[in-house]
Amino acid sequence: MGRAFEFRKARKFKRWDKMSKAFTRLGKEIVMAVKESGPNPDTNSRLRTAIQNAKGVNMPKDRIEAAIKRASSKEEKDYEEVVYEGYAPHGIAVVVECATDNLNRTVANVRMHFSKGGGSLGKTGSLDFMFDRKGIFKISSEGVDLEELELELIDFGAEDIYEHEGEIIIETPFTEFGNMQKGLEEKGLEVISAELQRIPTTRTELTEEQEEEVLSMIERFEEDDDVQAVFHNMA
Repeated sequence: MGRAFEFRKARKFKRWDKMSKAFTRLGKEIVMAVKESGPNPDTNSRLRTAIQNAKGVNMPKDRIEAAIKRASSKEEKDYEEVVYEGYAPHGIAVVVECATDNLNRTVANVRMHFSKGGGSLGKTGSLDFMFDRKGIFKISSEGVDLEELELELIDFGAEDIYEHEGEIIIETPFTEFGNMQKGLEEKGLEVISAELQRIPTTRTELTEEQEEEVLSMIERFEEDDDVQAVFHNMA
């Protein structure tokens, strides 16, 4: 299930790149990381991850540095991370991760996106059982022996390792995210991206027409500036 989910995510991020949404999303992540543990990536693992991800989507260096500098200012607003859950049309479970400086605005927008898309906002925690949280790391496959790497990374929490389109995908349990990040750093492997994702435990098959209805609603969420990520269990 993780592999199929990763391939769907790859297609989704192509849409995000076209909208330049990724820069905004990662800029927020940098700000939150700096406010949480300071502006030095050497001592702030969350910031190191955010910078890696920003470089992975070709975010300009000066924009990364500007985000770090801005976050260090006392005048920079704080973002609160919040998760909303609900259903899209045809019973598809949807989890929306947000980072906001105005909770009232965000919850109103999220409710509106669900409503306009023919879905409904649910209670927090109501869909936890339908998703597993996992760490997903991407590194370049160039010059890497997949079998040897798998043996080396088992001790750092690797659950699954496979190659896809010139990249090696490494999956870990949620609790091993920091451990895997440390392991890759120790081995000098450059991380293209590192994310915590919600992998559905089961998937629902829909017709092509039904899929379009669900994707239309998901795209509304992705266009919202407060939304950081959207996960669903559509096959």
